[in-house]
Amino acid sequence: MKFSLFVHMERYRADQTHAELFDELEQLVRIAEEGGMETAWIGEHHGMEFTIAPNPLINIAYLASKTSRIRLGTGTVIAPFWHPIRLAGEAALTDIATGGRLDLGVARGAYAFEYERMMPGLDAWTAGQRMREMVPVLKKLWAGDYAHEGTFWQFPKTTSVPKPMGSEIPLWLAARDPNSHAFAVEHGCNVQVTPLASGDEEVQSLMDRFNAGCAQHPDVPRPQVMLLMHTYVAADEADTTQADHELSRFYCYFGAWFKNQRPIENGLIQELSDAEMAEMTMYAPETVHRNLVIGQPDEVIARLKNYEAMGYDQYSFWIDSLMPFERKKASLERFIRDVMPAFS
Repeated sequence: MKFSLFVHMERYRADQTHAELFDELEQLVRIAEEGGMETAWIGEHHGMEFTIAPNPLINIAYLASKTSRIRLGTGTVIAPFWHPIRLAGEAALTDIATGGRLDLGVARGAYAFEYERMMPGLDAWTAGQRMREMVPVLKKLWAGDYAHEGTFWQFPKTTSVPKPMGSEIPLWLAARDPNSHAFAVEHGCNVQVTPLASGDEEVQSLMDRFNAGCAQHPDVPRPQVMLLMHTYVAADEADTTQADHELSRFYCYFGAWFKNQRPIENGLIQELSDAEMAEMTMYAPETVHRNLVIGQPDEVIARLKNYEAMGYDQYSFWIDSLMPFERKKASLERFIRDVMPAFS
């Protein structure tokens, strides 16, 4: 099983500057590369200080100049916010800028907050249909001249300019429902899954859905499947307890953003009180501890060995947490030093 880093700039205080956060992003990706991680992933988000990445291809092109080996991936771009010709060309140019190190993750998106601003009236089902129309179009544009008459996009004969360094860029699809897994396998895409804070039963269920998708297309080589989970490697028991509370707070804010019902000013959501967070029992510290990967190295290794046995090809260390940078950095360094060697 290979390891990767899933990381965003995240601003939770008005006194933090974006320049400081950008520097911290670079530091974390450099640590990941030096530690032997396979890929660094950055997603696309708009208007949210909670997750800052209006175009992850910009972040990736910059990080390419600061790294030499680590692959750099979008985790993910939001398909309905792009025209296929634009995404094909910009991804290909980014692939050239990285020296052929780009992985392109694509998703339908999840936040209603973004839908209503970027494409008013869009719903999750239609966003998913747009993603499914886009994926084969990208491959055809990278291959050469192609004219498209689809439900959402129509254009005359066009080719991607430029073209990727190889024949095409590795594609990853964010998948949850069984049909999405089957679609990804059918179209030769790798799969990204996340149980969020739902625990190991959901981790197994996602693998079962992936295996079912593979079984529907036995003629297609089995793609890779990546598990994305919030992870914290603690120094001791007290550090573990602190991380439980910090990640509980993160998920309370994640839930507030997802519901899209709370006032937002200048990209910052209205602060949650302790009482409001206590009401979100599904994100209580003890529940978060059980459902995420939080603990000292031996505990983390045991959890990850289980995921490896399930068949996951890649485990992505989701570091977004609203924690201070130094705590994120220390956890990542312990993961590289004390956990990854167990999987050599």
